[in-house]
Amino acid sequence: MYVGKVDGVEFEIKPSQTILEAAISSGISLPYGCRSGSCGSCKATIIEGEVFHEDIMPGVLTDQDKSEQNFLLCKTYATSDVTISSLVEKKPDEFPKKITPVRVEKLNLLNHDVMQILLKLPAGENLQFKAGQYLEFILKDGARRAFSMANAPSDDLIELHVRLIEGGTFTNYVFNEMKEKSIHRIEAPIGNFYLRESDRPMIFVAGGTGFAPIKSIINDFHRAGEERKIYLYRGFKTHKDLYQDEVVENWKKNINNFEAINIYSEEVVNGQEKSLVHKKVIKDLGQLDSFDVYCCGAPGMIEVAYKEFVEAGLNPNSFFSDAFTFAPK
Repeated sequence: MYVGKVDGVEFEIKPSQTILEAAISSGISLPYGCRSGSCGSCKATIIEGEVFHEDIMPGVLTDQDKSEQNFLLCKTYATSDVTISSLVEKKPDEFPKKITPVRVEKLNLLNHDVMQILLKLPAGENLQFKAGQYLEFILKDGARRAFSMANAPSDDLIELHVRLIEGGTFTNYVFNEMKEKSIHRIEAPIGNFYLRESDRPMIFVAGGTGFAPIKSIINDFHRAGEERKIYLYRGFKTHKDLYQDEVVENWKKNINNFEAINIYSEEVVNGQEKSLVHKKVIKDLGQLDSFDVYCCGAPGMIEVAYKEFVEAGLNPNSFFSDAFTFAPK
């Protein structure tokens, strides 16, 4: 057993716990988001002590972070007593997390394995969040399941896109047992995947249901009357995996400087060659030094996209990602 210290408060850390898990279990409030090493919300400096750090998503910690002993607490284990200092300060425009009940207003099957859940908040309640953030379902046993919000902050209903995972307890519940009008608990908003201020053109890369937070961002951006060039690349395995293409077609008609294309990795569709979505981006746009990239999908896709985009000239600080990790079955 080790002792952790933050802001003068001590807490116990078991060798099997990450520092973040130990702090939370001791009732200490620290910033966090994904808890999987991809969002950067729990970044902290190890002032004293020794730690072991698991692998994380590329680009979350810079070389400067590493040289300054900055770590992600969700992936860091103490190997001695440690003193830490949280680096993530709440900004004036950030919204506090809250736990609230929600009612399932509507369930819509969007394709063979993606369910749209529309959630309604209690009367008089609203949820303030930045487009691109996510929520967590709080299950009866205390476990949590995270899903990005696909609605814009100004929408009345919360929209989620849930893909059926083979053997996944919660996703099977959504597809086979969840009922309209049922009541659930959520906590939100969470996460650091949101639009940054910039005048650079934007590339959005979505793998499957990684489209959800990107839909939220683009709708919010458009309603705010912003003007920046947008390229949207959506990656699917086959055409049957495509969903909400009508949303994208509507954007093409109504958003200036907007281009979008669907990419299929395992099927030729309308004569379009098979490709991984990130490779199509590089083939079409070439040098990426003048762009901001927002990438959302499976961790493997994000990792290889980051590597090859940087090789194509992208500034590592202009790559923003949200990795969808699947909970234990």
